[in-house]
Amino acid sequence: HVQLVESGGGSVQAGGSLRPSCVASGNFYRSSCMGWFRQAPGKEREGVASAYTAGDSTYYADSVRGRFTISHDFARNTVYLQMNSLKPEDAAMYYCAAEGPCGGRWIEYKYWGQGTQVTVS
Repeated sequence: HVQLVESGGGSVQAGGSLRPSCVASGNFYRSSCMGWFRQAPGKEREGVASAYTAGDSTYYADSVRGRFTISHDFARNTVYLQMNSLKPEDAAMYYCAAEGPCGGRWIEYKYWGQGTQVTVS
């Protein structure tokens, strides 16, 4: 049984930073990607960033490239998303996902966390 637990969301002013994290437990296919997705009310879930669990490859959506950084500590089964220069349009529920293709759509990921809310005012 795979479980993903996110934490570290919150409320910040525009220009601020947050660093949500995702701890994974259980067995999942390691030669795949873990990623962060987000969904704002009334909008489709979209990919934000993903990282290959067996190497150093990363992927970023154009809207966050240069502001967000995904990193991983796979010895601790943890993935982080450093979010800098936050904008109001970044406000959403952020979800961690595992076992999917880097840069892939949300529907291609197998395991999901419950999400952590990010609010930017």
